[in-house]
Amino acid sequence: MTRVAGIDCGTNSIRLLVADVHPDTGELIELDRRMTIVRLGQGVDKTGRLAPEALERTFAACREYAGVIRELGAERLRFVATSASRDAENRADFVNGVVEILGVEPEVITGDQEAEFSFTGATGELHGDDRRLVVDIGGGSTEFVVGNKHVEAARSVDIGCVRLTERHVRHDPPTAEEVAAIRADVRTALDLAAETVPIDAAETLVGLAGSVTTVAAIALGLPEYDSEKVHHSRISAAQVAEVTERLLASTHDERAAIPVIHPGRVDVIIAGAVVLREIVERVGAREVVVSEHDILDGIALSVA
Repeated sequence: MTRVAGIDCGTNSIRLLVADVHPDTGELIELDRRMTIVRLGQGVDKTGRLAPEALERTFAACREYAGVIRELGAERLRFVATSASRDAENRADFVNGVVEILGVEPEVITGDQEAEFSFTGATGELHGDDRRLVVDIGGGSTEFVVGNKHVEAARSVDIGCVRLTERHVRHDPPTAEEVAAIRADVRTALDLAAETVPIDAAETLVGLAGSVTTVAAIALGLPEYDSEKVHHSRISAAQVAEVTERLLASTHDERAAIPVIHPGRVDVIIAGAVVLREIVERVGAREVVVSEHDILDGIALSVA
């Protein structure tokens, strides 16, 4: 067995996976998986820079993760940084801080690399020869990947729950005009993605990341978040629409009272749900297969 650690640092959250990799099957045997909302991308869309308080939140999480990695004795670590740190003018401050705490340099990967990792992590447990569209809705960007055993085409576009919330939402709940602006951005991005990825040609839609899993947990009526029940659940297009409408009509306090919504997602889940609904409607999917395994699993597999 090889013990590996992968860290995925995105626009909204930073996540750690420590796992053993089976030498024969390549299967990941999970030892520790955790997530912290750090909002690294706070204000990046507007200022082009990572905010000092966002960097400190991220470094605090890194210090916690460093302790877990040492305690579990991971032999190899890969730290991947995605949308927010790609966009920031002062990303050297971020890189230097991570090196000091964890001893590895974060890889600021391209959107295409991000898509490859997402696809590998999400589809490793799925069987069958159906063509899949994997959609990873992040804080700053969304990745679209089509393939089966291997990636056929991939595209990353700059729509994410944090980016769209900061760009358009000024009221609680958002006004019809604000929601229309979010939808317009998503539709433009879908047109862009479709130039590279045959998003209408897949037989199965697989959804990843916090916006998707949160919508799924609400649709399932869970009294508290349960990753085992969310993983590989199938949420119909009607359920996606119903949850989105419910969120669009809710206030911050009403969303905060929904037990499956992480406190760090309360203010951005509306935009995330709108992105998911627009994708479902655009590709004509009858349902979304929800995966708890995503880019983080792909990163850990790549280490091995």
